Amino acid sequence: MVARRYNVSGRVQGVGFRNYVEHAAAKIGVHGYVRNRRDGRVEVFAMGGPEQLKQLRGALERGPMMSRVDGVAEEPDAVDANYLGNFVIEITVE
Repeated sequence: MVARRYNVSGRVQGVGFRNYVEHAAAKIGVHGYVRNRRDGRVEVFAMGGPEQLKQLRGALERGPMMSRVDGVAEEPDAVDANYLGNFVIEITVE
């Protein structure tokens, strides 16, 4: 299992992006969270196998119908046992 942090920019708030990511993550089988950032981006922390994370990134790049994804920044992160077994929507952060 590996972990990645994604920051998605564009028109990604107020368009159902977090719910879209939660649904995609459940379908793909990854663990972690999604949350809005005050700067207008959406942050996604995900843990899973390399192929699962590749599928999730593809979903992030597409986004839901009303969104417009301008970019997806990706960086490696450490596995966090607190998120094993679930994927949640968290509160907005700085």
